[in-house]
Amino acid sequence: MRRVLLSIAIFSLPVLSQAAGFTLTSPEIKAGSTLPQRFEFNGFGCSGENKSPALKWNGAPKGTKSFAVTMYDPDAPTGSGWWHWQVYNIPAEVSELAANAGALNSTSLPEGALQGRSDFGTPAWGGTCPPQGDKPHHYIFTVYALKTEKIEIPADASAALTGYMIHANMLGSASLTAKYGRRK
Repeated sequence: MRRVLLSIAIFSLPVLSQAAGFTLTSPEIKAGSTLPQRFEFNGFGCSGENKSPALKWNGAPKGTKSFAVTMYDPDAPTGSGWWHWQVYNIPAEVSELAANAGALNSTSLPEGALQGRSDFGTPAWGGTCPPQGDKPHHYIFTVYALKTEKIEIPADASAALTGYMIHANMLGSASLTAKYGRRK
């Protein structure tokens, strides 16, 4: 008798648990719109200003002790998407991030908040930078309400480890998606 093993590959996007009444907005970005070039990375062939947008949230679930914010591109041609930004340990009393809070060594992040390593390799905002000629990519900004005051991870933790700790402590989330593409 021969045994046949079947292998199935499954591609999945981050699972987002939308909490009723929990919303994420930006004075600089409208849901479904095209992102301005100032949010584009400056490097890897891209020539934007590499500035992170201002973000605001409200209606966090009861019991929220901190927040995390991420920006993810599920369309990046990597097989696993691309993590552009991760900010965590944002105190529960904070409900917004200022424009360009994602700068390297930012002085405008809330006290205690930390930036995780992006897939560009730095603990800072890494702007949009889809390959030239690709259809516009989707950029998902998400704020997570967490049940812990801090997530404890190494300073150089991968995006996967940071995401694991965020999801392990998540009470709910709210997202805003916009798009961006570069012509050939």
